[in-house]
Amino acid sequence: MADEPSLTRWSFMDFKMFYDAKFGRKRMPETENGQKPDKPLSNGSSSAVTSNGNVHVKNTSEMAIYEQFQSQARSSTITNGVLSAQTDERPQKALLPPFESAEMRNLAESLSRDIIRGSPDVQWESIKGLENAKRLLKEAVVMPIKYPKYFTGLLSPWKGILLFGPPGTGKTMLAKAVATECKTTFFNISASSVVSKWRGDSEKLIKVLFELARHHAPSTIFLDEIDAIISQRGEGNSEHEASRRLKTELLIQMDGLTKTDELVFVLAATNLPWQLDAAMLRRLEKRILVPLPEPEARRAMFEELLPLQPGEEELPYDLLVEKTEGYSGSDIRLLCKEAAMQPLRRVMVLLEDRQEVVPEDELPKVGPIRPEDIETALKNTRPSAHMHAHRYAKFNDDYGSQIIQ
Repeated sequence: MADEPSLTRWSFMDFKMFYDAKFGRKRMPETENGQKPDKPLSNGSSSAVTSNGNVHVKNTSEMAIYEQFQSQARSSTITNGVLSAQTDERPQKALLPPFESAEMRNLAESLSRDIIRGSPDVQWESIKGLENAKRLLKEAVVMPIKYPKYFTGLLSPWKGILLFGPPGTGKTMLAKAVATECKTTFFNISASSVVSKWRGDSEKLIKVLFELARHHAPSTIFLDEIDAIISQRGEGNSEHEASRRLKTELLIQMDGLTKTDELVFVLAATNLPWQLDAAMLRRLEKRILVPLPEPEARRAMFEELLPLQPGEEELPYDLLVEKTEGYSGSDIRLLCKEAAMQPLRRVMVLLEDRQEVVPEDELPKVGPIRPEDIETALKNTRPSAHMHAHRYAKFNDDYGSQIIQ
């Protein structure tokens, strides 16, 4: 084997040619002029080598993160798994900050699935009522991002905001409006995102979450149903050690030695604010009540969900507003859905009498909603969130944030 190259002088192409000749590798396809290509195949978008039909891509973990959060609003390219946008207002950062271990990097990849890229497309105008809550949110979150010059020193932005109120009143809608308006990196976090069955992983997930948020600042961490994560500590003997460690890590990350000047908002929502730990209430500096809709807001909801059609009988909006005292926004939507089902039920009775299936182009037209349909819907729909209204009012008097005119 005198013709073989010296082992100490082999290049990659030398080894590849020798391996193909020795073990009968599949020959590369020839070009039009009968010559073999000099370079291995590549897909043109990443550094790859084609071997037996398999593409080996470098940085496969980063490629997975990129594929999950590919932006639809701009054209982008992939270079070694790193997202490089061609048109953007600010320079792109790496998808993950440098971590000290592969374990922390894997936890960061799992949390990156909870990043909402792109706008949820919920405008302030699409939320009826809640003027006090919207104004406080604009003051606490939106304005510091738009005009950072004014929010320095003593006027530094609030880092923690709590939305509390009865279920179905629009707390999550307000969070979506904040994500739409601010255009920040939005982390939608629930208990399943930061609770792990492995010992020690829950508090590490909290730490990695805030490191990711600081890396992608300005960012907003939305903790939905925060009472499931950090209820009051030390209640009886039912609290597990792992749960206490998770709560302690969350408190430390929100206000501890790791606190930095990066703009990271914590936006939390709960239906049970009186179950939150006192230390967490202190860190959630703005506590905003999201109450049941007022009469004006209820009328606006009915006019949007049950609009008047030309030539149809006018609906009793005044009766609806009067009869729905104590209804939440979710209850009002269910009421309108029940009213809209009445004309469809009349059509379904006719269809059930026929033995054969009616073709789609021959289906009868659904009639308009009548005033008696509204009365039937009011009888069949009950409010679901009015039981603890007095407790929310008392909590708001004790801890809530108000705008003093």
